[in-house]
Amino acid sequence: MTGLAPLLIAISLLLIVSIVISRGAGRFGIPALAIFLVIGVIVGQIEPVEPAITPTFAQTLGILALVFILHAGGLGTRLEDIRGIRASGFVLSTAGVLLSTALVAGFAVTVLHFDWLRGALLGATISATDVAAVFSVLRARGVGLRGRIRPLLELESALNDPMSLFLSVGLLVLIAHPGASLFTLVPVFLEQMALGAGVGLLAGRVTRWATNRANLEFEGLYPVLSVAFVLLTFGVTQAVGGSGFLAVYVSGIVRASKTHVHQRSLASFHDGLAWLMQIAMFLTMGLLVRPQELYAVAGAGLALSAFLVFAARPLSVLLCLMPFRFALRDQLMVAWGGLRGAVPIVLATYPLIENVPGARLIFVLVFFVVLTSVAVQGTTIPIVSTWLRVADPIAKPFRYPIEFNPTGDHASELVEVPVPARSEAIGRTLVELALPAGALIVLIRRGNQVVVPSGGTRIEASDRLLVLAEPTTMAELRARIERSA
Repeated sequence: MTGLAPLLIAISLLLIVSIVISRGAGRFGIPALAIFLVIGVIVGQIEPVEPAITPTFAQTLGILALVFILHAGGLGTRLEDIRGIRASGFVLSTAGVLLSTALVAGFAVTVLHFDWLRGALLGATISATDVAAVFSVLRARGVGLRGRIRPLLELESALNDPMSLFLSVGLLVLIAHPGASLFTLVPVFLEQMALGAGVGLLAGRVTRWATNRANLEFEGLYPVLSVAFVLLTFGVTQAVGGSGFLAVYVSGIVRASKTHVHQRSLASFHDGLAWLMQIAMFLTMGLLVRPQELYAVAGAGLALSAFLVFAARPLSVLLCLMPFRFALRDQLMVAWGGLRGAVPIVLATYPLIENVPGARLIFVLVFFVVLTSVAVQGTTIPIVSTWLRVADPIAKPFRYPIEFNPTGDHASELVEVPVPARSEAIGRTLVELALPAGALIVLIRRGNQVVVPSGGTRIEASDRLLVLAEPTTMAELRARIERSA
């Protein structure tokens, strides 16, 4: 068997094995990220991949993967959830990264005998968090996080990527040009953040507008159009000097803030694409590391991981969140939930490509820290959240037998409206409710059963009404349903 067939068979089998193993491991609280990394390391030993898999190739794949992962994260982020934590999320993702970088740099200099620049480079590289790993564990164990913790972790993980990238690239410049100053790069960072946010806002609106008006003949072309706009958003933002990562995340939030054509199917498509990118990226990163290298840095890696988890991360979180009146238990959960993942490994390829002295040691240390972070913190997040009393059981989402795909500028939305226990609607028929004009109760969820209503259907306590209406009409209907008897 020659040609492309063996490669395709190997890739497909690797993906299938990774998914199957990660599913089983997830039930025991082991994050899928750790499984993908380990599988990559093992496969690299069975079948050497050099020089086909180079740091440049891994970095390119990692950047492309992060683009779609962040956009999918934006599509899954509700605007109302982040409104109350915008300031704290920004401070934690900027000042928090700086504090963590400085603390790790001090540890690297005093304990690992790095010089200050390379110690700071190590700190900047491992400062970014990966919330995808956190919530994959929580979903697998059926545990959620109460209050502002979840949206804060989500926002921080998206916003600290540009900060970590800026610091890493800036420190590489200082290593190459010792006479330069990092402070001269601060205006560049502010410009990147401002342009990234601005282009992201505009791109989200343009993408939603174009999707609504495309009127494509084949439904399968909408995901293609969506991918094209995501890549265009990243490319244009980078071309004008902004943060492409921030732009694709913001554009996802803006797209999801209002109903648009094929919204649910496109969100599912991007979620699947993000998972494919995560698997491909983590497997590839695993291929770059040899087990003997991890064994050689085990002592230093364990010390660095312990310092990061028990000192640098908690201290930076506590200092950054102090002005925002978070409960101590919430702050400790945010500190423990700061898993390291994809971004640090991608950033660690930059020194390799630039042939910075000691770059290989930095890369292996970063890989070791990521692996131990997801293995230790990831498996204990449900336990810690319960111990801190911030855990909230996740109800398995109920799937209705219909899906709403609006067309054009259709302003209506399909929303589930619960009937409160003391609602005056209980015992009345739909005719007696005198629904607002333009509101339609499509289905009624009664326990695990679905009722197709008619005018004579009576509302019962704990019913959940699946309502199709415009936002203003929906608000009027909610007010009637929630009115107490």
